Amino acid sequence: MKRTLKFSFSISLITLLFTGNSDLNAQVYADETSKSLIDAMVEVNGGYQKLASKKDIQFKYVYDNYDAGKDVSLERHIIDGEHSWAQYNTHQRNVLPKQKGVAQQALVDGKPMLTFDGKSITDEKALGGTVFLRKVNFYWFTMMYKLQDPGTNYKYLGTEEANGITYDKVSLTYDADITKKEKNDEYILYFNPETHLVDWFYFSLPDWGINDPILKMTLEYEIIDGLHVSTVRKSFVPNEKGEYHDNGTYTFSEIKFNNGFRKEDFILK
Repeated sequence: MKRTLKFSFSISLITLLFTGNSDLNAQVYADETSKSLIDAMVEVNGGYQKLASKKDIQFKYVYDNYDAGKDVSLERHIIDGEHSWAQYNTHQRNVLPKQKGVAQQALVDGKPMLTFDGKSITDEKALGGTVFLRKVNFYWFTMMYKLQDPGTNYKYLGTEEANGITYDKVSLTYDADITKKEKNDEYILYFNPETHLVDWFYFSLPDWGINDPILKMTLEYEIIDGLHVSTVRKSFVPNEKGEYHDNGTYTFSEIKFNNGFRKEDFILK
């Protein structure tokens, strides 16, 4: 690679797949090996049905880009319908970063809402960022339970040794006819042969002109109420020599399920 990638993970630019509930008949596997790896992971983590049984989620989310700034939010999500709400007391990166105060976001039935110190914000760009953040924060929390979403395509890429572990590699791409997106990210998932979970992955960002999956994300899991949650994620980007450096740490904590949230509770007034 001939150029240095100088950027932070400004969330307003990332494009990920956001579809509805998982459809177990909507995946395409190029080979039996990739299917067996996904099946083994689902057997361990329980798959989307186990996630959906939790009804709703509350957690603290720290999105830390180090010197580039930090966002800290209290997040609430209803799994059925993916309704979402958050309050930001610290927002240096992705939510009104030049202002100090309390920001609240919500996405209910696809409608975005944003307030700042209790006052409604109607700016189109800010509301677009609200839609994106409400979806992406839910996605990052639930990603490993959404790998069987409609339009997912898998292909086995062989093995690779790292940190003394021989990982199985699987390519994940998306069917644009199903996602209805002009640009879709690509992933290379690294399955741990002992745990059957994804320890790390590479991914692309075509909206940034990064069309190959060269960005790296590592995952650390905790089992919370029977769910495998990637409570710590770390992002890494390559320089012109292909050497990776730590770009950010993103943590979920104080996680609670089955809180009894209703979508009406998320309406901002």
